[in-house]
Amino acid sequence: MATVDEQAVILLKRFSSLQSQRQTWESHWQEIADFVVPRKADVTKKRSPGDKRTELVFDSTAIHAAELLSASLHGMLTNMSTKWFSLRYLDPDLEGNDEAKEYLLSVEETMYTAFARSNFAEQIHELYHDLITFGTGVIFVEDDDEFDVRFSTRHIAECYISEDETGRVDTVFRKFQMPARAVVNEFGIDNLSQKIQKTDTENPYELVTLIHAVFPRQDRDITKLTSENKAFASIYLDPEAKTALREKGFDSFPYMAPRFLKASFEIGYGRSPAMTALPDIKMINKMSEVTIRAAQKQVDPPLLVPDDGFILPIRTVPGGLNFYRSGTRDRLEPLNIGANNPLGLQMEEQRRKAIQSAFFVDQLILSQGPQMTATEVVQRTEEKMRLLGPVLGRLQAELLQPLINRVFGILTERKVFRPAPEFMRDTTIDIEYVSPLAKAQRQGDIQSAMRLLELMQPMVQLDPSILDNIDADGFVKHLVKVLSVPATAVRGQDEIARIRQTRAAEQQQQMEMQQAMQAAQAAGEGAPFIRAVSDQQ
Repeated sequence: MATVDEQAVILLKRFSSLQSQRQTWESHWQEIADFVVPRKADVTKKRSPGDKRTELVFDSTAIHAAELLSASLHGMLTNMSTKWFSLRYLDPDLEGNDEAKEYLLSVEETMYTAFARSNFAEQIHELYHDLITFGTGVIFVEDDDEFDVRFSTRHIAECYISEDETGRVDTVFRKFQMPARAVVNEFGIDNLSQKIQKTDTENPYELVTLIHAVFPRQDRDITKLTSENKAFASIYLDPEAKTALREKGFDSFPYMAPRFLKASFEIGYGRSPAMTALPDIKMINKMSEVTIRAAQKQVDPPLLVPDDGFILPIRTVPGGLNFYRSGTRDRLEPLNIGANNPLGLQMEEQRRKAIQSAFFVDQLILSQGPQMTATEVVQRTEEKMRLLGPVLGRLQAELLQPLINRVFGILTERKVFRPAPEFMRDTTIDIEYVSPLAKAQRQGDIQSAMRLLELMQPMVQLDPSILDNIDADGFVKHLVKVLSVPATAVRGQDEIARIRQTRAAEQQQQMEMQQAMQAAQAAGEGAPFIRAVSDQQ
C-alpha cells in the first residue's frame, strides 16, 4: 500500500505554485474557447461529455478562420505529402562525400516513415489549433512498441508549464483523469492508495485524478544509465494520497510547448490571434444576435391591437380567424420599429473582415483576378507566405527543432537506423527546414541570382571575359541549397572530380591522336617531294 512520501509533497507544492501563476490566464482561455473553439470550452467550466457548447455563438466567422489558419500552418510547415525538413552535415567535407550524403538521406527516409506510420498528422494539426486559439500548445512525444513513436496533444487546461533561464519551456505538470481500472493496470494495485483500490473494486469506471510531472533533474549520477538518473525526471503522483506512483526519466524533454506570440515580460504562456481578435469576435456575436432579433421583428412584427375592438386571443397563424365587435372600425396593424438591416449587415461585415485579418485569412487566400498570369500568382503567393516569417521563426525554435531531435533520439535508441560508416562517427548533423513556408522565405535568393544572369547577358556579348566573375560551381551549389534538391539528384564533389578527370584524360587522348594523325598526314604529303629530290641527285 502506498504511503505519503517527501518527494511527492515537494512536487505537489511546486504544482500549487504553477497553479497560482496560471490562474489569470484561465478566464481568458475560457472566453476564447466559448467563442472560437467551443469543443474545448472546458477550462474554468466543467461540462458533461456531449453537452451543447455553442450557446454563446451567433456568428461562426472566428471558428472558420481558426480552422483555416490551423490547416494552413499544417500544410505549409509539416505537410506529410512533401518534405518539410532535411538533414545536413556541418562538416563541408562530408557534404561533398556521396556515401555520407546517401546515408543521411536514408536517415531522413526512416524518420519520414516513422512520422507517416504514427499519429503525427492528426496530433500536430490539433497542436496548431491550440496555438492560434490559446496561444500555447503542448504535445507529448514518446516511444511506441508498435509504431516506434507516438504523439499526443494535450489540452491547455491540463498543463502547467515553466521556463528555464533561456526562456524555453523545460517543466510541465499535467493534471488529468483516468478510469480506476486503467490506473490499476498502468501502475499496479500495490502502488495505489486504499481509496483507489476501493474505487476499482466498487466502480472500476470512475475517474481518478493524477498528476504527471516532467522536469530537469538537478541531482543525478551521470555515470549510471538507469531511468532514475536521466536528464529529465518523469514522476506520476496521486495528489490526494500525496504519493508517487512511478518514477522514470527521459534523455530529452518529451514535451514541446510552443507559443504563437510571447510578450518579453510574461513567463510561460503565449498569446494568439484569437486573443487579438477577441473584442471583434464578441462584438460581432452581439451584433448578430441583435440583427437576428431585428429581422424577426420585421418578419413577424408586434401588432397594434385596440383595447376593446377584438375578441381575444389574437390569432396570427396562416388562416387564423380574429373576431371583432360589429360596428367598430378598429383594425390590427403592425408596429413599425424603424429597423435598418442594411446598416447592421454592413457593420457586421466590417467586423468579419477585421477578424479574418487577425487570423491571416487575407494572406492565406489569394484574391486572383482573370488578368493575372501564372507567374504573378506564384509571386503573390510567395509574398503572402513570407509575411508569416516571424511565426515560422518561433515555431522552428520551440516546436520543429526539439520535435525532430526528440524523434531522432527515440529512433536511435530503438536502433531503427542502419549503422553509420566508420568515418562518420562523432559528426554533427544540422536540421534544415524545406517546407513550403520555409522555401518562400528563401525565394528572394533565387530571384536575385537569376536576375544577375539576365543582366549579364547583354554585357557578355560585349566582353565575354565578364563571365570570369561567376563561379559556376558555386552558383549551382547555391541554387541546390536554396531549392533543397535531394542528395540523390545531385552528384557529390568526389564523383564530380572523377568525371572531370576522366573527361580531361579523354580530351588529352583525343588531342594526342589528332596530333599523330596530322603528323602522319604531313609525312605522307612530303614523301613524293623527297623521292623527286633523290632522283635528281
